[in-house]
Amino acid sequence: MTTKQYKVAVLGATGAVGREMLSVLDALRFPASEVIALASARSVGETVEYGNRELTVRLAEPNAFDGIDIVLASAGSAVSKQMLPDAARRGCLCIDNSSAFRMDAGVPLVVPEVNAEAIAKHNGLISNPNCSTIQMVVALKPLHDAAGLKRIVVSTYQSVSGAGKKGMDELSEQTVALLNGKPFDVKVHHARIAFNVVPHIGSAAEDGYTDEEMKLVHETRKIMGLPNLAVCPTAVRVPVFCGHSESVVCEFDRPITADEARKILQAAHGVVVVDDLANKLYPMPLDCAETDSVYVGRIRRDASVPYGLALWVVADNLRKGAATNAVQIAALAAKFGLVHGAR
Repeated sequence: MTTKQYKVAVLGATGAVGREMLSVLDALRFPASEVIALASARSVGETVEYGNRELTVRLAEPNAFDGIDIVLASAGSAVSKQMLPDAARRGCLCIDNSSAFRMDAGVPLVVPEVNAEAIAKHNGLISNPNCSTIQMVVALKPLHDAAGLKRIVVSTYQSVSGAGKKGMDELSEQTVALLNGKPFDVKVHHARIAFNVVPHIGSAAEDGYTDEEMKLVHETRKIMGLPNLAVCPTAVRVPVFCGHSESVVCEFDRPITADEARKILQAAHGVVVVDDLANKLYPMPLDCAETDSVYVGRIRRDASVPYGLALWVVADNLRKGAATNAVQIAALAAKFGLVHGAR
């Protein structure tokens, strides 16, 4: 880590990911000379925690970015499109958690364990991928290096925190209402989420897929530099408060056994292997909460194709799936002297 200190702004600081960004900045001891919290007018004057301190939320407006070195943004695509290009012109390195710039050819889409070298190509903007994409590519990149990925079939089991605080509140409120025989509303999710699973996240897109599912296709191809990689995704919302799980079935160009995959993943940066079915040891969201690793288990052969594996992949979607990945990008940019590359 560089000894230089940086002035950091968290845009969308009152949201679930914004608060997590503040927590991770402190936990990872990012070299910040000052951290400021920015949000919309309705949140100005509120306080948010940053380590053992409280920050008073300031208004997110153009002048707020003057003198800022790094912006960590999680305020939604509309706000990012409106504010971040101007912040970049003012000399900020903006790391955006929204989908606003992910597929822009001029904006790097980065997972440090997979394509850290892409950070050097930034022009003031770097995109953080979708949470489900991040954990999947962290697990698959070392296997791709060993055997060459050919096809992925992935089903995600995504917690309600992926829909933010409102999504978490709706699960809580519906659960209480159902247990007490009371009526309830469905506002955030596409159907009742309490004691249910909903195979619909995001908006309808092409060929019967949702936009959430297509993120797994397009983002994986861009991050891994595999423009023709075959990916078949299904995204499902489940009644879990935090932590996304994925069933990932992958086909390779070359032979790879489950034992070989297990050893490769055990040596991979950012991956923790928990894989002992006989002793009921496998990753679960409850065990992965508030951690920064990607957990992989249920590693086994897919006998339906010549060279295939099936995996179970779990991570905290607010941490590695969002806040931690963004702070890790910022740390690498600082380490390699790339923070002021746009100035």
